[in-house]
Amino acid sequence: MFRVPSDPTNGMPKTGRATDIDEGLYSRQLYVLGHEAMKHLQTSTVLVSGLRGLGVEIAKNIILGGVKAVTLHDQGTAQWADLSSQFYLREEDIGKNRAEASQPRLAELNSYVPVTTYTGTLVDDFLSGFQVAVLTSSPLEDQLRVGEFCHSCGIKLVVADTRGLFGQLFCDFGEEMILTDSNGEQPLSAMISMGTKDNPGVVTCLDEARHGFESGDFVSFTEVQGMNELNGISPLEIEVLGPYTFSICDTSNFSDYVCGGVKSLPTSLAEPDFVITDFAKYSRPPQLHVGFQALHQFCAQHGQPPRPHNEEDARELVTLAQAVNAQALPAVQQKSLDEDLIRKLAYVAAGDLAPINSFIGGVAAQEVMKACSGKFMPVMQWLYFDAVECLPEDQEAFTEHMCLPCQNRYDGQVAVFGSGLQEKLGKQRYFLVGAGAVGCELLKNFAMIGLGCGEGGAVTITDMDTIEKSNLNRQFLFRPWDIRKLKSDTAAAAVSQINPHIRVMSHQNCVGPHTEHVYDDNFFQNLDGTYMDRCCVYYRKPLLESGTLGTKGNVQVVIPFLTESYSSSQEPPEKSIRICTLKNFPNAIEHTLQWARDEFEGLFKQPAENVNQYLIDSTFVEQTLHLAGSQPLEVLEAVQRSLVLQRPYTWADGVTWAYYHWHTQYSNNVRQLLHNFPPNLLTSSGAPFWSGPKRCPHLLIFDVSNPLHLDYVIAAANLFAQTYGLWGSQDRAAVTILIQSAQVPAFTPKSGVKIHVSDQELCPSLFCVCVCSLCFVLSSVSFCVHTQGQMDRIFTSRLTCIMTSLSAGDNRLQELKAMLPSPESVPGFQMYPINFEKDDDSNFHMDFVVAASNLRAENYNIPPADRHKSKLIAGKIIPAIATTTAAIVGLACLELYKVVQGHQQLESYKNSFINLALPFFSFSEPLAPHRHQYYNQQWTLWDRFEVQGLQPNGEEMTLKQFLDYFKTEHKLEITMLCQGRSMLYSFFMTASKLKERLDQPMTAIVRRVSKQKLGRHIQALVLELCCNDESGEGVEVPYVRYTIRRSPLHPSTSFSVKSIYFRFSHSGGQH
Repeated sequence: MFRVPSDPTNGMPKTGRATDIDEGLYSRQLYVLGHEAMKHLQTSTVLVSGLRGLGVEIAKNIILGGVKAVTLHDQGTAQWADLSSQFYLREEDIGKNRAEASQPRLAELNSYVPVTTYTGTLVDDFLSGFQVAVLTSSPLEDQLRVGEFCHSCGIKLVVADTRGLFGQLFCDFGEEMILTDSNGEQPLSAMISMGTKDNPGVVTCLDEARHGFESGDFVSFTEVQGMNELNGISPLEIEVLGPYTFSICDTSNFSDYVCGGVKSLPTSLAEPDFVITDFAKYSRPPQLHVGFQALHQFCAQHGQPPRPHNEEDARELVTLAQAVNAQALPAVQQKSLDEDLIRKLAYVAAGDLAPINSFIGGVAAQEVMKACSGKFMPVMQWLYFDAVECLPEDQEAFTEHMCLPCQNRYDGQVAVFGSGLQEKLGKQRYFLVGAGAVGCELLKNFAMIGLGCGEGGAVTITDMDTIEKSNLNRQFLFRPWDIRKLKSDTAAAAVSQINPHIRVMSHQNCVGPHTEHVYDDNFFQNLDGTYMDRCCVYYRKPLLESGTLGTKGNVQVVIPFLTESYSSSQEPPEKSIRICTLKNFPNAIEHTLQWARDEFEGLFKQPAENVNQYLIDSTFVEQTLHLAGSQPLEVLEAVQRSLVLQRPYTWADGVTWAYYHWHTQYSNNVRQLLHNFPPNLLTSSGAPFWSGPKRCPHLLIFDVSNPLHLDYVIAAANLFAQTYGLWGSQDRAAVTILIQSAQVPAFTPKSGVKIHVSDQELCPSLFCVCVCSLCFVLSSVSFCVHTQGQMDRIFTSRLTCIMTSLSAGDNRLQELKAMLPSPESVPGFQMYPINFEKDDDSNFHMDFVVAASNLRAENYNIPPADRHKSKLIAGKIIPAIATTTAAIVGLACLELYKVVQGHQQLESYKNSFINLALPFFSFSEPLAPHRHQYYNQQWTLWDRFEVQGLQPNGEEMTLKQFLDYFKTEHKLEITMLCQGRSMLYSFFMTASKLKERLDQPMTAIVRRVSKQKLGRHIQALVLELCCNDESGEGVEVPYVRYTIRRSPLHPSTSFSVKSIYFRFSHSGGQH
């Protein structure tokens, strides 16, 4: 008998509705899929058939994703070969049903998703209870039968299979598949400066930023004045004319939905459509389409796949493939069968690799989510993938005997690579920084492939973070009962359950200059893998950089002396918001949210920190007076407000402060702005001042019945009270009474208040820092000044203004110093700075930011943002989903195979970029390092000068000896020598200073100039040179590794993984 899974009953929200979304758990995934797609997921039941390595990977990802229910189906029992990639089977599970053994561990992943098992036959009545069916490791006969039934009944079908280094995926989402969003990208927006009345009309955008549109895009218009016909019109197709202009083409209706029919599995098998995964292998998908059909025939005839690297079985598979190809329809029949590729398929088909399953499993799970939600473009319809570059470069020395099974957990991997690589993997020593989503997936793959599981091997992981609820959606090594535990300790314990043989050491250190005494030269000399680009280059270790952003991900391969380094390519700078835009002229919700975040820091963190520093540090005031610009005045005024003028003693005081501050920000400041710049103001050119990016604001009137107004006061009052250690309240009725009894002081705009219109106008305020520098003052004078008299008058006027400002500022500072209470007069008093935390919905942080931002947006007629979007922008959240992480880590670990084997051909390695939403896959050969030259000596970033500072007589090299060494040995005259930020020598150094340093040891000069001690853990210094050749011409040369202790580096060729969280510019910090 069988049963269809019932509605979930475990872990649902209190309302009990299946469509309720736990935003605390799914927050990062919601920013990828959106609420509507997530609701569709939560109403979908999914069958996963086949619980070997691929099936468990798919099941893990869709359970984390939050479907309604999952049923696991498998009629087979666990074998030793399964343990190569099935991470939820244990050695004690050998002989047990795979689905039943895996179910308890999969069920722990997400309490919202019931996980049941079924071990019977896949009959039609059973299949009819699911929205999506996933078949893995199934015979072609079963695929065709189930595929035909699913297609006829509207059940969406995903078929996935992996064979050693090869993978296959097929999708059939039926004739009625509805796609609501093909790529998931947020629509671009741009502000218009003008539009012409032409055919076609030309639209010009503001030159603050390029519009980013492409020809063929559709655009909508809002808030257009004059050409009112554009407002609300259906989206118009455009043609891009330039980075700031485009023309409006013929009007076209844009459909919200893309509908299209697809073929059933039997039809598509004969008439396939392919998604290309590697354009360098453009011809392979049809070849592998034939090869996999032949492989199914081989397995049906022999009851097993071809024997690993067995020539007889390989020849038979080639013969079968030729027969399949001969019977194929003319449109897909291959003129020339790639027999070498088919033989390689036969060699490895018995293998089962965790990295391949991670990649195909991540892609397949994303397709399941597409089938459930209608979000993103599905695979149309066949996808084939291979990584045959992972095989040994010298395959002649590779024999069948090396790949025989040994009845252990690595048999599936040994079948592909042989026992030699397995031994190498076990001895590897790796340092992994970060136990977030990528870190968890890496650890899982390390455990499955046996990295650091042998004698002498180890994996060291460090992470300072603790586990939060939002981590559980992607970081699958953690469970709800692990919340608030340390990530590194928990991940190490969890991965040891997956493979008890892995040797994991967990640390909680931040990796940086202040922990170099822990992670020193000795530490790295004993590693086979480093953690970041600087160490990768210095220690000459390979590195695989990987990262994700939503459905996008990338892997970059860095091999010493073979490829460029990670930092060889420059990332584009982040977009920044102009200061004046934030302060006075916002025009987008991003501006108001950044302003609200700055408000949070300026109200609830910085003042408290400054007050505490003032109370404990007697030099605080003097140090503050040395700050640049207007900072001394701002800091001391804030300290005075916090200690005297605005210090609350009761909860009612906090409410009054918040109520007054509301009026300051949303009424008084707007009145002052409009007093300076009235709504009808014209510029000197006659154009309206309030136009283009400048939105004319209007003041708000406080309304106690407006929920947003009250939200602001309650959040601000509670946070303000917290900084003083006072109890707060959420009693809206009580707060309303307190507000009604408060009297807001009257406000009248003042004349003479300076409000900067542009960031350039902020520059004169810097003059007070360098007022005595004549050239600095002159640099502000307009270039149109021609006469000396004009320059004198402008300079005198500007200098007088500066001196007057300085005098007034000094007087105010002296007043503040006198008015500040002494620390002795407030014994025991301290404040409590608040660090912004976006993920705790009970701490008022996001309550304040959302209210503050949306009120300011209302001031400027900017559409508000809901809490979800506000958290994304203000919290700088990086969208993430488990499917992309699994796929990317799979690709990274395929490169790991090559590195551990020591591949030396550049074309063997693959940089990769994927976007599962499209879907799009791109693989490319890494770039070789740029070559430099001096004299006839070529060098790259991997080269350096090795200088032994310690001489045979035990004495250290002096500066003079160092200079002479380069002149004698390398015919280079050093003109400048630096260590870090310290200049040790330069050609323009005074004679007295040069004479003093020439006979000093190099380390003595470093200690003296840097004013820092050299710890015992430092074995060598990095020195940077500027040099001239014998002709006196400047030449570019490598850096110097100057060894100061007798502990030479041991050469090593191995690998490093850099586990970082991707902002998609290969950097970021979200664990």
